[in-house]
Amino acid sequence: MTDPFDSRKLRAAAWFRSLRDRIVAAFEGLEDRVSGEAAPGRFEVTPTTRADGGGGIMSVMRGGRAFEKVGVNWSEVHGVLGDRAQKAMAARGVPGMDRDPRFWASGISLVAHMQNPHAPAVHMNTRMFWTPGAAWFGGGSDLNPAIEYPADTTHFHGVLKGACDAHSPDYYDRFKAWADEYFFIPHRGRARGVGGIFYDDLATGDWEADFAFTQAVGAAFLPAFLPLAEARAGTPFSEEDREVQLRHRGLYAEYNLVYDRGTKFGLETGHDANAVLMSLPPVAKWH
Repeated sequence: MTDPFDSRKLRAAAWFRSLRDRIVAAFEGLEDRVSGEAAPGRFEVTPTTRADGGGGIMSVMRGGRAFEKVGVNWSEVHGVLGDRAQKAMAARGVPGMDRDPRFWASGISLVAHMQNPHAPAVHMNTRMFWTPGAAWFGGGSDLNPAIEYPADTTHFHGVLKGACDAHSPDYYDRFKAWADEYFFIPHRGRARGVGGIFYDDLATGDWEADFAFTQAVGAAFLPAFLPLAEARAGTPFSEEDREVQLRHRGLYAEYNLVYDRGTKFGLETGHDANAVLMSLPPVAKWH
């Protein structure tokens, strides 16, 4: 018997793939527009595979004019959840894990670390997850400047708020608060950046509406981030600015290795480790 979610899985995976393609093209376009002695950066594209089923595309650019390192990954994976993942899902209220622990997931994940310390690092992710007992969307985007510009923060949040408000008047406040909590680093007593939005387990009962909102979050990323990256790419900076940037990257690395759900899930379910860990900065410092 055909699963009614089969066509929905195909649509979601195709849309995440198309978003990946648009972002990769936009980032390479920014590399062409930014001046510098180095050649404009280009993505190295590598197929990834998961032993138990599925795979994806890992796209990483290193040493560009604007981007020191940026990864844009797309994946579509499936299989059977291991014991730890089953328990984690059951604890989140996903029914039927003990009877049928199959899963399917697709999404896009990106992290950009910039050459100029005045240009903010950024993270974005949108995804769909399916099990026989439940299906949901998750995602979000957050800005991580080493040197904050309040106008940049206002612009970034404003674009995300517009995407949220078009779908529900309470989404922005809810998902901003969730991001503030989720991206907090307890052992440092501070947030890793200036926030954004974060949501998970989005299953309102209207799959089309939830998918449309997730598409809006993904589509909002480029207008939220790209103007900031382009405006700050040529800002003069000092060695002290670079030190501030490298220390801030240490916070980012700590968070992703200790707390990030996607990192934990990817490693526990056997996805390509290089793809899972592409979010780590190329250089960081601790003092």
